[in-house]
Amino acid sequence: MQINEQSIIGEIVAKDYRSASVFKDNGIDFCCNGNRSIADACNAKSINTQNLINDLQQVMVDESVGAIDFNAWSLDLLADYIEKKHHRYVKNKSQEILPYLQKIVKVHGDRHPELLAIEQLFIASVHELNEHMQKEEQVLFPHIRNMVEAQQEGRKIAIPFGTVQNPIAMMMQEHDVEGRRFEKISALTNDYTAPSDACNTYRITFALLKEFEQDLHLHIHLENNILFPKSIEAEKLS
Repeated sequence: MQINEQSIIGEIVAKDYRSASVFKDNGIDFCCNGNRSIADACNAKSINTQNLINDLQQVMVDESVGAIDFNAWSLDLLADYIEKKHHRYVKNKSQEILPYLQKIVKVHGDRHPELLAIEQLFIASVHELNEHMQKEEQVLFPHIRNMVEAQQEGRKIAIPFGTVQNPIAMMMQEHDVEGRRFEKISALTNDYTAPSDACNTYRITFALLKEFEQDLHLHIHLENNILFPKSIEAEKLS
């Protein structure tokens, strides 16, 4: 893959997910803000552009690191994967994390008042994500599957919301909200680093929160940078 200063971050990660690790290490958001060029992202973070490009090129030739080519998947398969893999993850893992958060707030909240803010942010995120995923599962994803099936059969389908761009714009806006919410959680946890007086439950909770954020980044990337733009292009061809 040819990469230069004007290459778009989201497009790079869509073509090779191994590049995501480089952006993560440099604190560059590749999911919610993946529509920026490398130059713009580096300037915002005061990062040497050529060094970042060199790191990207190195990781993407490392055959020891596997990369699933999500970009080559059909739209209906990708929608199925997101729903079964990432939506289920959010629903199941959030119910595992919440009791841990409640426990450490109760035990350590006096000495670490930031824990209450973390708990409130996470509860809000779980609530909003569940509503968000319900809209995708009941409206957007079924439409994408119908669009794929119709194109395979050479027929037209009705578009109840005018264009697929309308629900996609709403979903991307909600992704931005969750991205900013987890930026706050990351900052409050010192990038998920437990303090010296943390008990084992405290450390486990932070590890689970970090894993949750990492899964959310991939989840949003698959939608913002692959599923959504390809769905918009597919609609134009229908």
